[in-house]
Amino acid sequence: MVDSPEELRNRHTVLADRLAALLEQNKAALTRLAASYTRSRSDRDDLLQDIAMALWLALPRFREECSERTFLFRIAHNRCITFSVRRRGTEPLDDEARDLPDPAPAVELQVSEAQQSLRLMQSIRQLPMPYHQVVVLALEGMDYREIAEVLGITESNVGARLNRARTMLTELLGESP
Repeated sequence: MVDSPEELRNRHTVLADRLAALLEQNKAALTRLAASYTRSRSDRDDLLQDIAMALWLALPRFREECSERTFLFRIAHNRCITFSVRRRGTEPLDDEARDLPDPAPAVELQVSEAQQSLRLMQSIRQLPMPYHQVVVLALEGMDYREIAEVLGITESNVGARLNRARTMLTELLGESP
């Protein structure tokens, strides 16, 4: 049976509303995720568009076998990996890739925090991809189960990767354990 044009329009509207709500609810987290895989604001914005398009195409196939957030991050993560593989190492680091915190505390504190944040982001970018992935998702507040679902690995593997990533970050940042 073929749907009428009105039924198709209604289904399209429902899908568009669902996509808009998902993107709005997760805007900040998706922006941080994309920024962790890119080196400039324009690349981050391009990657966010890729994520939105991939989600638009995948959303009709969502079978509710996991939460919508996990589904969204699985798609976003896969787009980030594809983007990263295509562009890895071809562009210099752009200071524009980081956003300074809102003005509130003293300027010196803001500058210090921004420098620490940039240093951490640069170190995370240097991690091998399996460790980069778990760190970025953990920084978004995902628990081991959610990270395991997004990456398709076991929870114990998530823990092992996070422990190894912490060790690597400590070395990259030149801090004592």
